[in-house]
Order: sequence, then structure tokens, then C-alpha cells
Amino acid sequence: MTTLGSASAAPGEVDIGRLEVGETRDGTTVGLPVAVINGASQGRTLYVQAASDGDELNGVGVIREVVPQLDPAELSGTVLVVGVINYHGFQVAEHRNPIDDTKMNRTYPGDSEGTSSERIAAATFDAATRADLVLDLHQGSTSEMIDEVRVRCGPRHRLHDDCLELAKAFDAGHVLDQKGPDGQLARAAPDEGIPTVDPELGGSVGWDHDSIRTGVEGVFNVLAHYDFLDGDAPSEPQTRATGFEQYGSPVGGLVRLRHNLGERVSPGDVLFEVTDVFGTGRAEVTADTSGVLWRSRRLPQVATGEYVCSVGTDVDQY
Repeated sequence: MTTLGSASAAPGEVDIGRLEVGETRDGTTVGLPVAVINGASQGRTLYVQAASDGDELNGVGVIREVVPQLDPAELSGTVLVVGVINYHGFQVAEHRNPIDDTKMNRTYPGDSEGTSSERIAAATFDAATRADLVLDLHQGSTSEMIDEVRVRCGPRHRLHDDCLELAKAFDAGHVLDQKGPDGQLARAAPDEGIPTVDPELGGSVGWDHDSIRTGVEGVFNVLAHYDFLDGDAPSEPQTRATGFEQYGSPVGGLVRLRHNLGERVSPGDVLFEVTDVFGTGRAEVTADTSGVLWRSRRLPQVATGEYVCSVGTDVDQY
């Protein structure tokens, strides 16, 4: 019998339930939605979570599509799922946990006696560290961004190659291989010996169905690659960036991007121009180095110094 919170499934069974992580301000229990898919045959354990940032919904969309398609009779091993991590942010469509104004994916491994975010992180980290592999589903918040997978443990980490293999197995097409900030699950879980990546599934307001489809395919690619399910997993070359440069606007006005997301840029290429409301050019910003246009702001209006776009740099194929 495998349990996660109140969900409990014997081999060949599926169950859903709640993982208690505290109480709301009126004393009502907060329970994260969880699922256990326990395969009929023995094998590895995969842990999947979504929405540690409360406005990043594409991962929730992936879980909604993946779980009903998992037949435990055909599964070797176990899949543990937490469908929504940032319970409080999700309820009000906010990025941070509004209870303590914290970005949840900076609080791992958490503290079972700490703040709201730290307690949620501790409970879900306990679940994640029961697994052999971890997928932490994200998106580029409400910006526009390519589909990619992030390897966050750093190139000198003993599990770097294992995390890179997991990222390639997911097969989103692009990988950002760069050490992440402290407190990320994809930083903390490798320290416990568990290969972990965070797929960043585009960026949108609400659902992005194309990115959700990429995420669903990615989860099933991982399940095939690591023998949870029969079938062939793709092994296509990935475009990997190990650097990341951000560009802001030198003036206020309206932005016009000169390249599409995913396109290659070279030093001196114009990334974007800024005009006034009458279309008169006020500034052009060029790329400093070669790379791939990775992410951009969604709204056209900018103030001086405001973020406009990002370029993945030090690009190769692997």
C-alpha cells in the first residue's frame, strides 16, 4: 500500500485525497490535492507537482490530462502527484503565497514548524524525497516564453548528468542548464540524491494549450524512458543554454520585438525597438552576445529600465 496524505492505493490501484499543510484564518484545514497511481508491477517512483507559483496554471493543466490516462495495470512503479502546491496563491491567482508574501519555490526543503510557505514546502519535500525522480512543473509566469526544462543543480553537482538526462527525456526541445537560486526544489532534491528538473511550460495568462500538450507528452516521455510504461521514448537533440541575459528598455514607450521566441540572434542584432504612441522611434536595443530569444514581456508598454526580454546564451546541442 502506498500513501500520500489521505490517498492510499494498493498495487494496481489509483486513489486521490488531500495532504494537510495547516489551516486557513477561520481554522479550516488546508489540504493540497494529491493522487497516488500505484502500478501493478514494481518499479521506480516518480513525483510530480505543479503550481508552486499560484498563477502558473499550465502544470495543473498537465496533471489534469495525465492522471486520467495513467492505467495502473500498465504501470511499473508508482507516480505520486501534488496537483497544487501554493494553495493560497492558487485561490486568488497570485504568484506568491499571500499568507506570508513568499515565493514558494524559494523555501525548500522547508520547515515543518515555520511559516505557511515553509510548512507546505516541508510536507511536499517529504513526498518528493520518497521518489527516484522529480518533475516540478512551472511556466514563465504571465510572460511569453518558449517551452523548456531547467536543470538547476549546477554543472559541478554530483547529480548534474542525471538531471540533464531527465531534462532530455522530457524532450521539450530547449534546456536551461544553469544553477538556480537557493530554495528551489530542483536545487534541494538533488542534494538528497534525487534527479529533479523543472519544466517551464511556456508562459500565459490562464491555459496555454500548446504548452500543456508539450507537458503531457513530456511526462509520458519520462515514463517511457525510465520504464514506468512500455514504449519508445524520443531522444532528439536539445538546444541547451547555460547562460541567460535580460534586457530592459532605456526609455519609456511601446515595445516592438524584432524576433520571435526561439529564434537565434547574433551580437548587434536588434532585439526590440521602442516607439512613442505615434510610432516615432525612440530607441533600439541590440543583442550583446549570440543566443536564443527565450522570453519576453507580454504587454507592450514599458517604463525606463523595465524588463523587455531574455536571451539564452552559451548555446549548444546535446
